[in-house]
Amino acid sequence: MVFLQVEMSWNVLISPTQLSPKGLLLRKAIIVRLLEDIANRKASKDHGYYIAVNELKAISEGKVRELTGDVLFPVTFTCITQKPMKGEILVGSVDKILKHGVFLKSGPIESIFLSEKTMNDYKYIGGENPMFMNAHSKLEKDTAVRFKVMGFRWMEADRQFQLLATLAGDYLGPL
Repeated sequence: MVFLQVEMSWNVLISPTQLSPKGLLLRKAIIVRLLEDIANRKASKDHGYYIAVNELKAISEGKVRELTGDVLFPVTFTCITQKPMKGEILVGSVDKILKHGVFLKSGPIESIFLSEKTMNDYKYIGGENPMFMNAHSKLEKDTAVRFKVMGFRWMEADRQFQLLATLAGDYLGPL
């Protein structure tokens, strides 16, 4: 996956109980809340998966919300993100095996589908521990697999990407 460093702007909401006349405690509360917000947001279509906040560049003057007393602080920061790209080679592990293909996980991506149609010489073998097998190797639960990304789409409701993978290519398959 491609790692990117992006500069972002965000509004951080701090409750009155977290406010303190000491500047360092306020800065700490803003940073903690920013990290919580980023972790809850998980990913975006434009930036990919949020991995880490690098640097807090600026905290603008807070604006008090009249009804709640919360203070809204606009902040600017840099963040490391990870975004899938078509054609790149990734390594994942087998999560679930179905008759029509295999679901993989790789890093923060939890929905990667490897269709049985893209696994040329692999055959499905059902049973208590289903697997795909060929003359040289087998794909079963928790097997590490090197694969190529054929395409992806952003799922707004789940806040994640879904990938379509293939084993067609040199040095692709179980490790």
